[in-house]
Amino acid sequence: MTELLEVGAERAEDVLSVIHQAFASRPVLDPPATALDETLESVTAALAAHGGLLAIHDGRPVGTLIFAEQGELLGLRRVGVLVEARRHGIASLLAERAESVARQRDLAGLALEARAELPRTVGFWEGHGYVEVDRDGPRLHLRRLLPISTRLPTPEDTQAVGRRLGAQLRAGDLLILTGDLGAGKTTFTQGLGEGLGVRGPITSPTFVIARVHPSVAGGPALVHVDAYRLGDAAELDDLDLDTDLDEAVTVVEWGAGLAETLSADRLELALTRAADDVRTLTITPIGARWADAPLATLG
Repeated sequence: MTELLEVGAERAEDVLSVIHQAFASRPVLDPPATALDETLESVTAALAAHGGLLAIHDGRPVGTLIFAEQGELLGLRRVGVLVEARRHGIASLLAERAESVARQRDLAGLALEARAELPRTVGFWEGHGYVEVDRDGPRLHLRRLLPISTRLPTPEDTQAVGRRLGAQLRAGDLLILTGDLGAGKTTFTQGLGEGLGVRGPITSPTFVIARVHPSVAGGPALVHVDAYRLGDAAELDDLDLDTDLDEAVTVVEWGAGLAETLSADRLELALTRAADDVRTLTITPIGARWADAPLATLG
């Protein structure tokens, strides 16, 4: 049985012991990792400042993670699991609890550093939604941004949040928009077009599959696609559009499961409509493009 504890300086000795054992079992790196340089004093100070996690399995400490402050992100340091405990999903439990802590602290996402020489470790974090945003030699800087939800009581609110988002977009951006009929997808896209400064009117593209709205403000065009009747991603790729998607902002309605192949960097937007007619927009940023974008200001 595994228990995850949120800990402070009072468990520094246990955290230090796990760090030293876990990192000592890893391959020697060049330049070397600094985890083995941690002392009781350094770990105590780090835990006192920002806290951490300690995994207990069968009554003994086997995994750890120390939090750090990185602006609007929750930094993750010294993530380690003892060799004999690595087949119990403890690393995933640590990653999932760290996400919960970031939400509780009302932060935009999480960040950590990984080494390129450890592809399995990098792959683990990528599997949990982290993407590389920068690198310094063999050190990879990874981030995961958390979904942002905004309540939209009226259609005017839906259009306004689209307008604010449109003002932040640039050529090459991809938005995948989902939501039931009447959830406000077209209303949202109309606001998006206003924020981009493109020629209207913007209506549902159902009968033509795709429409291109050129800019009247010197910015990128808006490509508005309805993927509801497309069978697969290949059909989406084959659309004969009048503009290069790298030079436009592309919104694909009903695009989940189809449009992800168009770009590794995208915004996945889901509009839901409650019984009281209040909409909720959930934005999930994917990829390095959004690592520093101020999407939280949309609320």
